[in-house]
This record gives sequence, C-alpha cells and structure tokens, in this order.
Amino acid sequence: MASEFKKMAFWRAVVAEFFAMSLFIFISIGCALGFQFPVSANKTTTPVQDNVKVSLAFGLSIATMAQSVGHISGAHLNPAVTLGLLLSCQISILRAVMYTIAQCLGAVVATAILSGITSSLPNNSLGLNALAEGVNSGQGLGIEIIATLQLVLCVLATTDRRRTDVSGSAPLAIGLSVALGHLLAIDYTGCGINPARSFGSAVVVGDFKNHWIFWVGPILGGVSAALVYDFILAPRSCDVTDRMKVWTSGQVEEYDLDADDSRVEMKPK
Repeated sequence: MASEFKKMAFWRAVVAEFFAMSLFIFISIGCALGFQFPVSANKTTTPVQDNVKVSLAFGLSIATMAQSVGHISGAHLNPAVTLGLLLSCQISILRAVMYTIAQCLGAVVATAILSGITSSLPNNSLGLNALAEGVNSGQGLGIEIIATLQLVLCVLATTDRRRTDVSGSAPLAIGLSVALGHLLAIDYTGCGINPARSFGSAVVVGDFKNHWIFWVGPILGGVSAALVYDFILAPRSCDVTDRMKVWTSGQVEEYDLDADDSRVEMKPK
C-alpha cells in the first residue's frame, strides 16, 4: 500500500473522484430540485417533476463524468461500485477507502452549494432519500439491493478487460444502468443506489431517518454483483495470494482465458 500511496497518479485519481462526484451531485440533484421552483420575474412555475427527467439527469450526468475522468480514476463515483471492483480484485483496499472518502466529501460539498443556491425553494429536502408512504424498511432494502446489483453488474461487465466483444460506449451503458435503477427505485425510496449521494443530502439536511437502508442496500447489491459475476457468470481461478497482492499493492494482473473449462486463470503475461 505504501508504494501506491506515494504515487502522484494515485492522488490525481482520488482528486478526480472528488471533483467528478461534486459535479455529478450538483447537476443531477440540481435537475431534480427544479420542480415548482418560483420564478418571481414572470410569476410562473415549472411543471411538476417526473421520474423520467430525474432518471435521465442522473444517468446522463454519470455517463458524462465517466467519459471525462474514467481514464484517470476509473470514474467509480459510487461507494457500491468501488466495493464491487474491490471484491473483483481490480483495485487495492487503500484505493477503495480513499475513493469512498472522496466520493462522500464531494457529495457533501456539492449538496451544501446547492443548499445555498436553492434556499428559496419551499420544503427543500435537497434530494433526501426516504421511504415512500406504505413502503417498509424491508421492501425499501430489497429495492435498493436489486437496483444496485444491476448497476454494479453492468460496471463489471463493461469494464472487464478480458472481453473482446464490447462495442459502443461503456460510460453510456453505465449511465443508462443508473437511469434504469432510478426508474425502478425512485417511487419507493427516492433511489439510494449511491450511498455517497444519500450521505451528502442527509448531512446537509440533518436527517438520517432510515439512512442505514441507503448504505446496507447498495453494499449488499454491490457484493452480490461481484460474487455473481466473478464466481458464476465469468469465474476466475486465482489463489488467495494473487488476490491479496491486488488488494495490498493495487497491481492488477492480466487474465488469460482457459479454453478447456471456460474459466479464467489469473496469469501474468
């Protein structure tokens, strides 16, 4: 870990996560807060918010940020995605911790700025996630797990360096997955598939009611996606030593496909 800690590229990646997360939160939640916002100059208000607009705002902003900083940090922009990539042995533990801290700080900073800009918005919750009326904690948790699972599964599949059949835009595919997750979960929980995003709103508003759901749900979804992809859908054969090397040093070995049993062997080329 010490060698990675001393590298300038590592810290540039951490800063990229903070900066991109801040822009993502500002743009996406800013779009969601636009409903019924009073315009005093002409005494008009915008139409009531719809789920499609909010879902597209989150999806397109993630796609934009992924395209912008993906080559620097991988553009995780979500602790659940970071956890999934950690369990998939693509990043070190140190990088995962620093990315998560940067993501949470970026979310808090961007939400705080939005709080000042939208201070005249009545009943402004700054995109705070909460269970909808009639939805209990168990149901909300299940929705968050499924919505996050499909997102992390998409990230793992589109960024898998062993694949040669991937065409098109990976950032766009991930952005559409984010939009899909919002279309599924927004009516139940407000969609908390990004724990850092939920954390930023909770900190600035000062409301942590049922906040655990928006951490436990995405974490379980990310873990499930990593286990399903790495051990069932596209299994890798590697020993504990190989995995520990990645988690401690961050050096990811290249993978070769073993044609005999369609399993992937971890072998340095």
